[in-house]
Amino acid sequence: MAVLNSTAVEQIERICDRYAEEKTPLIMILSDIQREYGYVPLEVQEVVSRKTGISVAEIYGVVTFYSFFSLEPKGKHVIGCCLGTACYVKDAQKVIDRFCEVLGVQPGETTEDRMFTIDALRCIGACAAAPAVTRDGDVSARVRVTDVPDIIARYRAEGSAA
Repeated sequence: MAVLNSTAVEQIERICDRYAEEKTPLIMILSDIQREYGYVPLEVQEVVSRKTGISVAEIYGVVTFYSFFSLEPKGKHVIGCCLGTACYVKDAQKVIDRFCEVLGVQPGETTEDRMFTIDALRCIGACAAAPAVTRDGDVSARVRVTDVPDIIARYRAEGSAA
């Protein structure tokens, strides 16, 4: 999306218009854009800024502060490994390390085939399920290092069946 075409600009402006009456519309606008495009690059932030009058610096600050926004496109499947205290003490670091090893990426990166993104998350509130892993937003409980290859294989099988 590096260069926005007129259709994309119009869509982003329509999203902004949905929240024109809101006192603080930025999170809602960015959420809709993230849902629509999968990420919020600088070019999009500039359109939002022009439309809303909110500075690009403020928009960028929000996009980079909240982990659910991304500056880069994410993979078809987003795997988030909780590294909060409860998960960490139950070997969450080893789980995320294994995902990274098997997929050949680091946390925050997307595989070349755009199939997987690995995210390191702070507490997701699933402490009783530690170590917890989110898979496309769904929480999986007590994920073990040995589970990782099977999780990836299931996703790959689903992708090839589609």
